This record gives sequence, structure tokens and C-alpha cells, in this order.
Amino acid sequence: MEIQNLLKNNFLLFDGAMGTMLQKRGLKGGQLPEGFNIHSPEIIYDIHRKYIEAGADIITANTFGANRFKLKDSPYSTDEIISEAIKIARKAAGDKLVALDIGSTGKMMKPFGTLGFDEAYDVFKEQVIAGKEAGADIILIETISDLYEARAAILAAKENSDLPIFCTMTFQENKRTLMATDSITMVQVLEGLGVDVLGVNCSLGPRQLRPLIDEILKIATIPVMIQPNAGLPILRNGETVYDLTPLEFAEEVKSMAQNGALVLGGCCGTDPVFIKTLKEALRTITPKKLDNRKLTCASSFKSTVIFGKEVKVIGEKINPTGKKKLKEALRNNNIDYIISQAIAQKETGSDILDINLGLPEIDEKEMMKRVIMELQSLIDLPLQIDSVNPDVIEAAARIYNGKAIINSVNGKTSSMEKIFPIVKKYGSLVIGLTLDEEGLPKTAKRRVEIASRIVEKAKSYGIPEENILIDCLVLTASAAQESVMETLKAIPMIKAKYNVKTVLGASNISFGLPNRKIINSTYLALALGCGLDAPITDSTSEILMDTIRAFKVIANQDRECKEYIDFYGQEPKRHKSQEQKIEKDLKQIVIDGIKEEAKLKTKELLETKNPMEVVDLYLIPALDFVGEKYEKQEIFLPQLIRSAETVKIAFEVVKEKILLNGDEKISKGRIILATVKGDVHDIGKNIVKILLENYGFDVIDLGRDVESEKIVSTAKAENIKLVGLSALMTTTLQSMEDTIKELKNNGILCSIMVGGAVLNKEYAKTIGADYYGKDARESVSIAKRVFDA
Repeated sequence: MEIQNLLKNNFLLFDGAMGTMLQKRGLKGGQLPEGFNIHSPEIIYDIHRKYIEAGADIITANTFGANRFKLKDSPYSTDEIISEAIKIARKAAGDKLVALDIGSTGKMMKPFGTLGFDEAYDVFKEQVIAGKEAGADIILIETISDLYEARAAILAAKENSDLPIFCTMTFQENKRTLMATDSITMVQVLEGLGVDVLGVNCSLGPRQLRPLIDEILKIATIPVMIQPNAGLPILRNGETVYDLTPLEFAEEVKSMAQNGALVLGGCCGTDPVFIKTLKEALRTITPKKLDNRKLTCASSFKSTVIFGKEVKVIGEKINPTGKKKLKEALRNNNIDYIISQAIAQKETGSDILDINLGLPEIDEKEMMKRVIMELQSLIDLPLQIDSVNPDVIEAAARIYNGKAIINSVNGKTSSMEKIFPIVKKYGSLVIGLTLDEEGLPKTAKRRVEIASRIVEKAKSYGIPEENILIDCLVLTASAAQESVMETLKAIPMIKAKYNVKTVLGASNISFGLPNRKIINSTYLALALGCGLDAPITDSTSEILMDTIRAFKVIANQDRECKEYIDFYGQEPKRHKSQEQKIEKDLKQIVIDGIKEEAKLKTKELLETKNPMEVVDLYLIPALDFVGEKYEKQEIFLPQLIRSAETVKIAFEVVKEKILLNGDEKISKGRIILATVKGDVHDIGKNIVKILLENYGFDVIDLGRDVESEKIVSTAKAENIKLVGLSALMTTTLQSMEDTIKELKNNGILCSIMVGGAVLNKEYAKTIGADYYGKDARESVSIAKRVFDA
């Protein structure tokens, strides 16, 4: 099926909520919605038919939670649920399309959680194969808050079926997902992975989503899909409802369609009346085709670096060539040293980090995977995967949480045949080196010829020019002085011919010469003047960064000289090199999230300080500092979790010392956490648990899908002062309210805080909660208030 043809002159209209409809048809709190496919297929069929009659073009099968984790305690298998769901949907849809619905696993991905990338892939693979065999027309991956989980699901769909893939993520009001991905990063990564349609669903209503959708419509180059909730949840006459009428919803969505959204539908709180009203509203407008140009971008999980607007710096320090300390670190599996190199480059101005771990005596592939996993959990800069081994490149590109740069391919046919399939599959950028079977060219003209061959061959694989970076390769002035300017001449020639950007390892120019910094900085300035977009260089070198900052002023890239004045205006913000680095204290180590270093530093401090001094003077102030940055949105959830996990390691050392001394255990109070009955999503709860424990609270984690009776009995037996309840699904909000009532009816004298994507402060108050924890940091503040009272 060619989705682009379907959307050529038409909107595609999805159905609305399934959970909302099932609640009206008897779905009880804690009951498995997908179970209706087996025991009450007539209800599912009737719901589908009502959406078809309302005008839906695509019916979403009742398979949102049909994965091995969510079905674990049910009598049903993934195959059974999906097979029956597709059969019912197909019968109801007639000549309309049927989408296999794939939701989140409900588990947090490593390194922040327990779910590994390969295991997540296998879970989604089971669903994809079952859906394809059952006859689905489309795969809809929806309500995903972690870009990494989306990656696993998309690869599972692409590698195990040929069905069109629609992928929508869920965002918060700060225009980021729970795991901190912004709109441009989502677009770049999902487009790169080859989805047919991308967009946003759930969490918020169309009014709250409008600013986010506007951003996406300005950058997406494939069709955009939106499925908002029917506004925000409120409690009316004891029932959870949403605050928009069908007409208000339709008008809001229609306005986004006028701006270019082509695939439309509804999420929580919507029903056939909403879809019918939207269908009627769309009849008065015509689809608008997006004509956005592709950008040349590299992305981490959180943010995106755009090439072409200003000079970007690719840090070169993580490369063992000529670096004795890095070689030792690789041989000794000293990941903390590599992390320190990454942090130093970020602090000194690198925008992207090149990662080369090519050392003959180590397992390069396993080391590369390990380093990628560590760095992408800690550093929010995009990474450049640098290896001569295609197997290493593929392994790293597969697990990288973002849009990586692959370094590199060259003009040799064998190189292009090995590297371009990897680039295409994972949607990466690729550096093309202007050398071929004849070796390094001496002239600019020959460099252009090789670059042309690389670009044209890449395009034959479906790789756009915008995903190509050309490196014109500089020869050393000491050995090929007559050729060094040919490299610079080639840069504008290539950029005039193709819409590619350029990179250059400019420091090669000075090899074998004394006072290399002068040669390097002079050549770098010349290269920038010729149009170089991104030098691969050492950002810890002051003279090189001075050259780049000065160039950005002269080239009108640093508007109003803001960056330059900020850096040099008063006292220059010089950074010491790694060799001159001042030793970090424990607080800074926690802020940076370097786990092993935290363990060693804590042991060192405990030789001269008592345990509570270490906690009060270093660990808690570090968490407070990170928490304040989180509240100001200067950092986001992954960095907060990383720091919390680092504190946890330090706390374990402190606790060991306390036990050794025979002192009392550290505890600021005991708290129950639970995801309410019927809800198997525990990501949010687990994040809260991590942070509370690291502030010294004892957490009794009752898990997910917890009966109210268990929560009540545990609170009573343990004399608990604070209970935290979590819910992600609208279908389980009633369970949350019932649990609160049970706690109060049983005379449990405790405070109750609630949290979850479908809640807000007003709703929390109406169901009887004492506090609304909008995020993990707020939950810590609530706990402090309760136990300090």
C-alpha cells in the first residue's frame, strides 16, 4: 500500500478512543481491555462499526496492550489477542483500513530502567508478526514517551513486515516527551528510520498541543498525524470526563489540518460523535501539502544539531591514536576516563563527539556498544560513530538513541557497498572521504569528482544529499605542502554542486611540524573562510576555539557578538585541559553522573569525615542542585535519573560505613508507592522511587496493578504517613479514586499524593488526593513537607 498516494489529495481519518468506549460498555477498573476481543467480541465489533459509520477511514484494532508484559497475568497470548482483534476489526471495517495498534511496553528502557533494547525489540517483533499474519494493513506505534522505545518498535516493524508504519509520541506541556525528546529530534530520528507518518497523540488536548504541532509542521517532510485527547480530564458527577465538546475539539483539530496535518483522529475521551463532527469539519477545507526542505542534522535523544547555520565543532579527543592514557583506559575497561573526556569536550564547546575505539587488542564492537550506551545516558550531544569496521558501525548505529553520524565511507566501491545500507537503514548522517582506489587525490578537481561519485551512489540507495557530510581530506604541510590549499579549494566547489555540508580533520595539517597550534589555527581559519561547516578538532585547545569564536563574529553567525562577549567580555571562561584538570569534589561528580568515580570519592571522604557529613555536605546538595536545574528545565529527566543513580552508589558506600560503625540506619520516613489496579505502567512510579530513595526515604514499592486492599493493609500494618499512587491510563483513574476512598474509609491517617500523565492538579483534588506530584522532583518536595510537618 502506498500511503503517500492515499494522502495525495485527502485527509486520512482515524477512529477515536477504545478505552472510553469500553468503559461505557462495562469495562471495570483493573479489567484487561484486550480481553474483550475474546470474551465479548460483539462489543468490540459494535464500537468499530460506530466509528466506521462516523466516517473513520482507519480502524485501530484493540491491541494496544497486547504484549508479553501486559498479558503476563492473563490467560491470553499475544498471538491470540492480536489474531482475534484484527479479525473483528476487519469484519467491521469493510473496505476501510485496519491498523495493528502497538503501545508502550510499560517498562523503562535501559540504562534508566531494566528493559534492554534487544528485549524490547523482541516484544515488538512478536506483535508485528502476529499483526501481519492476521492481515493488518498498517502498523500504528503510539503513545510512546521514550524515543529509544520508539526506535526498537520501528526497527521491529521494518525488519519483520512490509506494512506502512505510523508512529506517534506523547508529549508534555513543555513540548518534550517524558524522556526529554523535543519536536525536531523526534522528526529527524523518525524520518531517518523510515516511518511513513509521524506525529503526536494522547496526554493533552488539541489546545495544549497546538504549539508543539506548529513546530512539527514547520520541519516535517512526511505526513503528520495528530490524535489529541478530548481536552483535559475533569471529574463530573463522580465520572471522569474531558473538558472539550465534540465541536470545540473538531474546530481545534481542523485548524491544525489547515496548517498541514493530514492524518487526524482522537485519543482519550473521544468517541464516534467526536469523529463524526471532525469529519464534517474537514469537508470544508482541502489538505495542505508540506513543502519543508530536509535539514542536515545529527541528534541525541534530547536535542538536535543543525549544520549550515553556524560552525559546529566535532570533538576529536575520544580516539586512541597517539593517546597513551586513552589506550590504557580501553585496555582496562575504564569507562569513567572516556566519560571524563566527553564531559571535558562538552564543557569546552564541542557540539558533537566523535567516538573512535579502534585498538587491536580489545573487542572493539563490544566496547563501542558499551561506550555508546554510557555516553548517551550521560551526554546530550550527538555522537559520531568512527570505525573502519562495518560490523562495529552497524552495532553502534542500531543501539544509538538518536540520529548518529557515521565516520566514514569513501569513494571505493567496496566501502560504499558496505556502509550505505547501514546509513540508509538507521537514517544516519555519513561522512564521505574524498579518496578512492587511487588513494588520496592531489587536486581540488579530483576531490570534487570523488565527492560526486559518493553523493550519486548514496542517492541510489535512497540517502538524500542532506544526510551527507564531505571531508576533503587535508594532507600534511610537511609532506605535501603544494597540495594543502587544494583541500580548501574543493570545499566551495563541492557545496556549489550539491546540497551537502563539509567536515574536516584540520589538525592533520601540522603533523611533523613544531608549534603545531599556530599551523592548526591558521589553517582552520582559512578552511572556515572557504565554507567549512564543521571542523573535527580539539575543543579543549584554547587557540582553536578562539579562532572559531572570532570567525563566527566576522561571518555574522554570532549575531550581535553575544557568544563572543559572553565568553570574553569580563574574565575569559578558560577551561583547563584534562592533564591540568582540577580534581572534582563529590558534589560535581554526582552532577556529572560519573558512577564509579562517585564510589571511589565517597570512600576517600569517609576516611576523614563521618557518614552524615558526606550525606549532608555533598550528596543532598548535589541532588538539590540537579533538582533545581531540572525545575528550570536546564536539564531533563534522563540527567536527573543519572545523577540520582550516581548518588545511590555513593549512598551504598555510606550505608556500609554506618553498619561497620554500628550506627543507626539513615531514614527520613517510609512511603508506599503503587500503580493502581488495572494499570501495568510503572515507569513514572519507578522514577519517583529512585529519587525518593536517594533523598533518604524508605520506599515500600508494591508494584503495578495493585489491589486497593493490599495498599490499605500495607499502610495500616506499616503505619505509613505517605502513600503515592500512579496511573497512566484514563481507564484506571476510577481505580485511583476507589483506592483513595478505601484508605480514608479504613481510617488510615496518611497523606496521599497522586501522579500520572492523565492527571492534573484540579483532578487530583476532586478525587480526594492531598497532593499532586506533577513529576519526580515535586514528589520529593511533597515528601519533605509531609515528614517535616
